[in-house]
Parts: sequence; C-alpha cells; structure tokens
Amino acid sequence: TRPLGEHERVLSLDEKTSIQPRPRMQLTRPARPNGSPVRVEHEYKRAGALNLLTSFDTRTGEVIGICRRRKRMVEFIELLEEIERRTPETVTAIHLVCDNVITHRGKLVRAWLAAHPRFQMHHTPVHCSWMNQVEQWFSILQRKRLAVVDFENLADLESKIGSFINEWNAVAHPFDWT
Repeated sequence: TRPLGEHERVLSLDEKTSIQPRPRMQLTRPARPNGSPVRVEHEYKRAGALNLLTSFDTRTGEVIGICRRRKRMVEFIELLEEIERRTPETVTAIHLVCDNVITHRGKLVRAWLAAHPRFQMHHTPVHCSWMNQVEQWFSILQRKRLAVVDFENLADLESKIGSFINEWNAVAHPFDWT
C-alpha cells in the first residue's frame, strides 16, 4: 500500500511439495518432423520426492530456492538463513509473505525470527494462496521444466531445478501484478 524504501525487501515464500523424478521404463522419444508428437512412456519407477522451498523477490524477480527431502520448520529455517546470507546488511527490513501453515509460524520459526529482527512475517489469509506471487513462479517452473516429469533420480531433478533457478535469475524480472 506504500512505495518500498531502499532499505526494504519483500519476499514471497512457499513450498512446491512432493516433486517426483519418475524415471521412465523406456526412453522418451522426441517429436519428429513428420508430425509425430513427443512420446512419453506411461510406466515409471518410483524414486522418492523433493520439496522445493522458495522465495520470490517481488521487486527484482530474483528466486532463492533449496530442495530438501522433508518440509519441516528446520528446512524452512534453512531457507531463511539462505535469504539472510544473500541479503545485504543495508536492507534492514525483510518482509516475508507466506501462508499460515505451521511450518511458517511454529515455535522454532518464531524463535529464529526473534533472533533476526530485520525479518517481518506477513501471512496471507486462509485459502488465498493466489495472493502469494511465488505461486506464479511455481506455475512457470511447472510449465517449463516439470510438465513431463522424466528425471533419472533425485539428484538429477535437484540439478535441473537449480539450473532453472539460475537461468531465471539471469533474466529475473518482477511480475506486473495489480
């Protein structure tokens, strides 16, 4: 509701949960010039799942993300520590916009926030995930990298997600959101 000062940063945070690598039993066949579509084998092996904990800077479009096997307060605090590490000291107010799940507001998180006073938590109303801009970025990730989930294993999946984040950050831009 007001212009941000140079000393402020607003980050939208959330998790994209249970991203599975799903290695296929047969290789995916590419589209062919004769009009044959991409052919994706319907059978796959189970190979675990990752959770992508992410922040989206509403001013610059920069994304900070970490992949973890679990989604608990401990992993959320890891994301907060990464944000802390990457935010210059000249930024004295870091506004975090996230939903109301216990992972974002539990006892461990409250203790961490108390020890890091430049972080200020703002929770979206219940059932209003659309208000969190990181959800738009998750949609882009889904369409551009996860539409066909065909990764060898968790390490391959994490590497490809990391590459996408790096590619995005090379041309990062805020969303024109009104």
